Amino acid sequence: MNLQMDAHLADSYKGGTQRIRVISENWVGIHVFCPCCGNPAIAHFPNNRPVADFYCPACSEEFELKSKGGHLGSTISGGAYETMISRIQSINNPNFFFMSYHKKNLRVQNLLLVPKYFFVADMIEKRRPLGPTARRAGWVGCNILLKKIPEAGKIYLVKNESVVSADEVIEKYRKTSFAAHYKYDMRGWILDILNCMERIDSSDFSLKTMYAFADELQIKHPDNHHVKDKIRQQLQILRDHGLIEFSGRGIYKKRF
Repeated sequence: MNLQMDAHLADSYKGGTQRIRVISENWVGIHVFCPCCGNPAIAHFPNNRPVADFYCPACSEEFELKSKGGHLGSTISGGAYETMISRIQSINNPNFFFMSYHKKNLRVQNLLLVPKYFFVADMIEKRRPLGPTARRAGWVGCNILLKKIPEAGKIYLVKNESVVSADEVIEKYRKTSFAAHYKYDMRGWILDILNCMERIDSSDFSLKTMYAFADELQIKHPDNHHVKDKIRQQLQILRDHGLIEFSGRGIYKKRF
């Protein structure tokens, strides 16, 4: 995989946003395989679709690309807020590629896949409407809060300019793909429990340790009056799908 993007492809474009869109989408179309099924290539949708940029001809998964010069950081700019919220809550919401690149030489630094089932509305931040003098006055955009996405949902194809093997990428996707089969509300619980687990320093943890997050989870889910029961349910789901293992006597071990 050649990490150098071709700046000459955008010679006919003047705007910086248009230029990097053309350059980055061309690079992805040439070099990126489908991380969901392993198909050697993904295809580009026609321009001006509201969210998705690419799709896999083999498994039909859709992908949206967001690019950023410099480090990815904890947030990345998204599109229109209402469109984003509507799409991630739909049955055909896209997977996301997040790319960071060197601004000077347009070399890819990181390419990160976040599968669609790792997105909930809590991870989308509404921005203030554009002012009355803006070309799109009143338009409301959004930020995607990468910091709220569990590490288990961050699947690198390129990390710190090092290409990750296709087998490793596909295996990491496979480990979490079970979440796609759960309804939107249940996925939110799975992600909340994963985020809580990742805040525990040790790879081993107890049920009592997880119960310490109960008050925090109650605030996030005010309509649920059996939060500790829900914690146990989610741990069982994660155990059944191999992300944690149960060692007995209320002790669990992370496997991601």
